[in-house]
Amino acid sequence: KHTMIKRIDHVAIVVEDLDNALGFWRDALGLPLAKTEENPGEAVDIAFLPVGQSEIELLKPTDPESGIGQYLAKKGQGMHHVCMEVEDIDAMIARLLEHGVRMINEEPRVREEGTRYAFVHPKSAGGVLVELYEVPAK
Repeated sequence: KHTMIKRIDHVAIVVEDLDNALGFWRDALGLPLAKTEENPGEAVDIAFLPVGQSEIELLKPTDPESGIGQYLAKKGQGMHHVCMEVEDIDAMIARLLEHGVRMINEEPRVREEGTRYAFVHPKSAGGVLVELYEVPAK
């Protein structure tokens, strides 16, 4: 089975205020701001800042009751998850389950543009929330 990890797709950081966060990531560090988008489904506004073949994603919750909103209230600003692009997400999930890894999603979910994704439970990854992405072939 091919379970190759291709790259880190993105590192997601929860912030209270996008403009304030961009003061560091864009203005001080000098990363380009590729775009911002509202994601009403996840109740989050996102700023995308490319770094090489990866991105920093700044997540600002728009609803305190959402998953990200509750995370911010409980843990404060900071690292939320790291996302790795994999060649075959089904094979990767099968491999992780064989290793006794606890998954949040044992079946991949699908984004609008066709990316399939799943989250590994942080208890199985030393407290790190890990997301897996399988990006559709262009």
